[in-house]
Amino acid sequence: MSLRAFHLLFIALSVVLTVFFAVWAAGQYQTKHEASFALAGVVSLACGVGLTIYGTVFQRKTRRL
Repeated sequence: MSLRAFHLLFIALSVVLTVFFAVWAAGQYQTKHEASFALAGVVSLACGVGLTIYGTVFQRKTRRL
C-alpha cells in the first residue's frame, strides 16, 4: 500500500469516526440536555466536513503521482 493510499484511508476512517462521535453526542444531548454535548456534536461534524474537503483536495493534488 502506497503512502498516498494509506493517507486517503486514514482520512476516510477519521471522517467515519467524527460522524460516529457526532451521533453519540447527539444521543447524549437528547438524554441529558447539556449544551456541551450539542457543541461537541457540531464541532465534530465541522471537523468531518473539513476532513472531507481536505481529502478531496489531497486526492486531486496527488492524482498524478
